[in-house]
Amino acid sequence: MFRRLIATLLLAGSAMGPALAQGKVVVYTSNDSNLNRFVYEAFRKETGIEVEGVEAGSGVVFRRIASEKDRPLGDIVWGVSRTLLRSNKALLAPYASKNKDAVPAHFRDPEDHWIGTNVHLLVILQNTKLMPAEQGPKTWADLMKPELKGKVAFTDPANSGSAYSNVTMLAQTWGNNDAAWARVSQLIANTRVLNRSSLVFQGVGNGEFPLGISLEYAGYLWSSNGAPVKVIYPSDGTIAQMEGVAIIKGGPNTENAKQFVDYVSRKDVREAILGFAFRRPARQDLDLSKLPGAMPQLADVKIVDYDEDTWVEKRAETARKIQEIIQRTR
Repeated sequence: MFRRLIATLLLAGSAMGPALAQGKVVVYTSNDSNLNRFVYEAFRKETGIEVEGVEAGSGVVFRRIASEKDRPLGDIVWGVSRTLLRSNKALLAPYASKNKDAVPAHFRDPEDHWIGTNVHLLVILQNTKLMPAEQGPKTWADLMKPELKGKVAFTDPANSGSAYSNVTMLAQTWGNNDAAWARVSQLIANTRVLNRSSLVFQGVGNGEFPLGISLEYAGYLWSSNGAPVKVIYPSDGTIAQMEGVAIIKGGPNTENAKQFVDYVSRKDVREAILGFAFRRPARQDLDLSKLPGAMPQLADVKIVDYDEDTWVEKRAETARKIQEIIQRTR
């Protein structure tokens, strides 16, 4: 009901008055298609600016932007990780969004080349029909219990950036030494390694697996549709992976691009996006307890100090190590 109401309000143009602007904005994005359509249509209704969307994986998106840097065809890149925004900063134009002050400094570029829009938390999903809520794991370490062997769905880190982050976060948290990697191996040995992230949350939601290592939004999306899915925030900590929006340097519609940046980072729009797709906002001035899902505030979740830059640097060698563990533990 809430999602339909918010959609109606947004698509009607909210209370911002009639659309007066002209032209278009070209958005390169790795977001889900349904979310893109929801936001593009609402933005067009409010501003009069048409949105031309180009969807691809985040790496593909930035390769395209790089190939077009001498004559950019896009205006916006949206829904990509902080790591990619940092490493491609030279392709982005600075713009201080009107909503900048609501977003913590660690979720935006100090020189305003990008700003965080949403945050993904790594969590455990539990099907409470297969496993009673009170019997669920409390920590990542609980997933190593012998009785859970084969009952924990996980995405192959070779195919998932968040799964790679999950493994390396645990290795780091546990000491990043031989003993830590032995614990990682023990946990992976308990899992069913699947090829796609969607197979994990679908498997938990549909009752194929009692547990899954996944992303926060997926659990709330399934539970909102009636599935017996509980989101568990491990007490030994997790990481917050930011996605953001930025203006492409030299794009053809820069003024319209600025409007898009301000729109997708605005408070009421972030509330609507949370209601529609359960994407936790990067801005911290929303009372999540009063919004769909009643998510905990970020300040109430234990966040570990994850060395993202180092693990990105070491990705090739670490990914090989993880694949060796997967093969050895099957």
